[in-house]
Amino acid sequence: MYILQKTMRETMPQTPIFSSMLGSSCSGQVQPDMGERSGGDLVFQDGNLISGSLEALIEHLVPTVDYYPDRTYIFTFLLSSRIFIPPYDLLAKVGQICTKQKQQLEAETEKAKLKSFTAKIIQLLKEWTEAFPYDFQDEKVMKELKEITHKITQCDEENGTVKTTITQMTQNLILSLTTRNQFQEIREKFRQPVTDKGTILKSKPQAAQKDILSVCCDPLILAQQLTHIELCRGDVTKTYTLEAYDNWFNCLSMLVATEICRVVKKKQRTRMVEFFIDVARECFNIGNFNSMMAIISGMNLSPVARLKKTWSKVKTAKFDVLEHHMDPSSNFCNYRTALQGAAQRSQTANSSREKIVIPVFNLFIKDIYFLHKIHTNRLPNGQINFKKFWEISRQIHDFLTWKQVECPFEKDKKIQSYLLTAPIYSEEALFVASFESEGPENHMEKDSWKTLRTTLLNRA
Repeated sequence: MYILQKTMRETMPQTPIFSSMLGSSCSGQVQPDMGERSGGDLVFQDGNLISGSLEALIEHLVPTVDYYPDRTYIFTFLLSSRIFIPPYDLLAKVGQICTKQKQQLEAETEKAKLKSFTAKIIQLLKEWTEAFPYDFQDEKVMKELKEITHKITQCDEENGTVKTTITQMTQNLILSLTTRNQFQEIREKFRQPVTDKGTILKSKPQAAQKDILSVCCDPLILAQQLTHIELCRGDVTKTYTLEAYDNWFNCLSMLVATEICRVVKKKQRTRMVEFFIDVARECFNIGNFNSMMAIISGMNLSPVARLKKTWSKVKTAKFDVLEHHMDPSSNFCNYRTALQGAAQRSQTANSSREKIVIPVFNLFIKDIYFLHKIHTNRLPNGQINFKKFWEISRQIHDFLTWKQVECPFEKDKKIQSYLLTAPIYSEEALFVASFESEGPENHMEKDSWKTLRTTLLNRA
């Protein structure tokens, strides 16, 4: 069985081209179907691996003398494998297969083949530790990794090249884990609390209050700095945590609402609204859909949306266009069309500016969740539905590829400092500021205003 699977792995096509596996649509759905041909415990369709048993997929992951798995398969399998097997157990099985192959090669006294096999195993472990370092934060997994690498180093006692490579890989892994842990500690320690500022709006002269326009009055420059933050967020730690992205989106939305609601004079408040509309439009032109959506969301929050006198003075034609692009009907089909256009532009781009694609992160997560929930992990015959995981992997791979684009815009420390550290109002404070800018229009709003103001004063 082992020889049959090994021969099949060496002759069958290894990896699907992501874009050709599934037709593109606004929904991004994929309909799994049964394979046209099979070999061993792996099933292929149109040259693409679409299903297989867990054991066969693990075998498919491990290199041989004449075979090395495609990087897209490595990424996809390691990404999805944790659903079926913990990282420790997977690494242990990989180690067992490696030991078996190593013993066979040693029995054949084929030193050249043994060195070739050793180099491929190291490459596999290197890709694993770089792509999914969190798999190795468990002491048991690290211990298993050391045992595998120790056995491998015995194959290169003459010049020590393998040992040097493994040492470097291990050091990089430890550095990555240490940096990530420090990043988490810093975020917990310095996370900025939402600030209740509604009670002091009338106590400070308007001129004394610093706002975004006093820091940057050019919509294009601010859009570029927002893009710089989006692209560089996580670069120091190479950490792409869901919480970090979600927090950034929410903070930007609340900052936009704060900047608008805190302005006392209607004329200046109208200018602030129009400024953010222009910033959102520049974000769209750049390909920064996440910041664009965050800005629109901030302007659609109730404390801002209720400012009817302000909105009556705003030239809303540009805002209407932006809302059209982010229309949620038909599963955000307008946005998905624009995103697809930006992605195509990025693929053929000659400059970093044209390569920028920053999708709406909340919708990206929604799509991944949808794919995961609507399609089964296993087919009726018990095999793993690998076609599902190809699509999930493709979307995550695209996102990580877009994140790796080098930001072409020079960092402005002053502007970014304001965007990242300026106080933002809580939802309660936003309503108080909104009511102070434009008084309550009915009894319900008046009661809410009095209650909120009393609450904030008591807290102070």
